[in-house]
Amino acid sequence: MSEAALRRWRLVLGKYSQASLGIGLSGDSVRMDRALEYLYGREYLGRDVREVSPGTLDPSQLTITTWLDEVRELFPRDTAEIVEKHALDRYGLTELVTDPRTLERLEPNTELLRLLLTLRGRLKGPVLDAARRVIRQVVEEIRRRIEGEVRRTLAGRLNRLHHSPIALKQNLDAHGTIRKNLKNFDLQSRKLIIERVRFFDRNARRLPWTIILCVDQSGSMADSVIHSAVMAGILSGLPSIRVKLVVFDTAVVDLSDHADDPVEALMSVQLGGGTDIARAVRYCEQLVEYPQRTILALVTDFCEGGSPAELVGACKGLIAARVKLLGLASLDSRAEPLYDKAMAARLAAVGMEIAALTPARLAQWLVKVIS
Repeated sequence: MSEAALRRWRLVLGKYSQASLGIGLSGDSVRMDRALEYLYGREYLGRDVREVSPGTLDPSQLTITTWLDEVRELFPRDTAEIVEKHALDRYGLTELVTDPRTLERLEPNTELLRLLLTLRGRLKGPVLDAARRVIRQVVEEIRRRIEGEVRRTLAGRLNRLHHSPIALKQNLDAHGTIRKNLKNFDLQSRKLIIERVRFFDRNARRLPWTIILCVDQSGSMADSVIHSAVMAGILSGLPSIRVKLVVFDTAVVDLSDHADDPVEALMSVQLGGGTDIARAVRYCEQLVEYPQRTILALVTDFCEGGSPAELVGACKGLIAARVKLLGLASLDSRAEPLYDKAMAARLAAVGMEIAALTPARLAQWLVKVIS
């Protein structure tokens, strides 16, 4: 085995492997080892391994901030992100999100946002301000990814009976353009001279529908909470659609005033706790004004902590009133649901449609319902 390979194994296996591998470290490898030991050395503490070290002239101990700087400087970006994720998920280094300077250095992503939502009650002052900036960055990235398709799906279909003066490539009426310009066909050159290009118009749907997003905020539903908040913001920007946003665990919180602002909605969420779905559905029942023009999308894992019979009864009442009910096992962009299939089957039996939909597919479902 080459010396470089042995050095890599030494870094992977830690300081106790040095004697058996017979190789020491130097230069940046020493710094790498120190940074890795700061985090992964906690494994030994978890196994009751105690170490008594004599006094040395080694550099001063790493702090969480200097450790993060070392990791970012010494390792490739993808490796650094994995190490940071281990620090948060495996070793509980919540200092990463309780020091504003440290928080600003972390890579904004869904994993970090999930942790911030879990710890939201502990975020104060400057840390809270930094957390808000991180949440906004992640939300805008998710929104940028899904908004275009969702809005195109819901804003209206091409109306092939009317034409528009607005020249949009995707609305080109090729056949209509040819028909309109046939009189300009040049026999000598055998070419069609186009004087006027025709485009289809978009017929915006201005139906008075209310969409209630009722979202389980128990700990297992973090991704769905995030995507539901973003979806609520997108739907709120569409004409003639009113959005209600409700989150619940064993309590119910109405965030409808923040439905158009995913950041503020998420800043009001506190992940964790039990699950009382029936109570949330009963609350949403009070928000229904025009049942035939109301959609209730229940976003949950269907793990009911309260009375299943009461939940079934509440849903039966809404369906009898002609409210459209959709049970969403996931609003994650990957659509990988984990849910109580038996409870979902009971609700499907009384008329709730059960699905696992990405935001784009949810938009397609909504188009079918409100057509």
